[in-house]
Amino acid sequence: MTVCQAVFHLCRYELGCEATTGAVRRKPWEIEDGLWERIEPLLPVVERRFRHPGRKRLDQRKVMCGILFVLYTGIRWEFLPQELGFGSGMTCWRRLRDWNEAGVWQELHELLLAELRANDMLDLSRASVDGSHLRAMKGGDHTGRSPVDRGKTGSKHHVIVDASGIPLAATVTGGNRNDVTQLLPLIHGVPPIRGKRGRPRQRPDALYADRGYDHDSYRRQVRELGIRPLIARRGTGHGSGLGKNRWVVEAAFALLHWFRRLRIRWEIRADIHQAFLTLGCAIICWRRLRSSIRG
Repeated sequence: MTVCQAVFHLCRYELGCEATTGAVRRKPWEIEDGLWERIEPLLPVVERRFRHPGRKRLDQRKVMCGILFVLYTGIRWEFLPQELGFGSGMTCWRRLRDWNEAGVWQELHELLLAELRANDMLDLSRASVDGSHLRAMKGGDHTGRSPVDRGKTGSKHHVIVDASGIPLAATVTGGNRNDVTQLLPLIHGVPPIRGKRGRPRQRPDALYADRGYDHDSYRRQVRELGIRPLIARRGTGHGSGLGKNRWVVEAAFALLHWFRRLRIRWEIRADIHQAFLTLGCAIICWRRLRSSIRG
């Protein structure tokens, strides 16, 4: 099986694209009970005013479905269909912003990583990093002239994954930033992962990366963190064997970019796009965890 075929089959498995026999499949933006049980305690409580309470706030679960609808379909906020009952696009946007500022998406990601580790589904014996370009249609923070897209304005997604392709951390930068500049921020961005007795685990044993990360100074800094760098050398022929372990990060990008809102950046504000990116990582973790729960 080639690397492309392996990525394709992994994406089908993660996204639940197997054939169904007569059963009605839940739409992906209709949040599952198991996932909602993990999200709801993390949401900040907004007390309703006694005097002049105004219109009652829309149910949080419905708003969450609206946010997921935009994430999956890539539709513009103002075009969110009202007949779905998810509220207006502006309401969903404000909740996404407020919940991001409250740290909900990061806490959800950390919670799911801890559950994966508790179920022995997280492999930190090695990790892989890489970056991926995307077009930024409206400009904004963390954008730049992309060297791989004829100098058009773009951004980059940078991701670090474990040995099985589970995203541990992700960041957004301008399209003109070199991948190696985000190597250490990604390593430091991995949260302390609980789930087992003893000290939380945060560092992988080894780190795989392509030739874009080939800098001796960064190798030295990675070693100082107690991580063994396995980075391809520039000027050497292919066939080093590193790709057989590093392909999982490409699969992670394929899963992230399955969300249409992450294929092209429409957000002017970088924090809003980062919120979508972190939420996407959390959903990928939930799919992997769900497979163990059902099993």
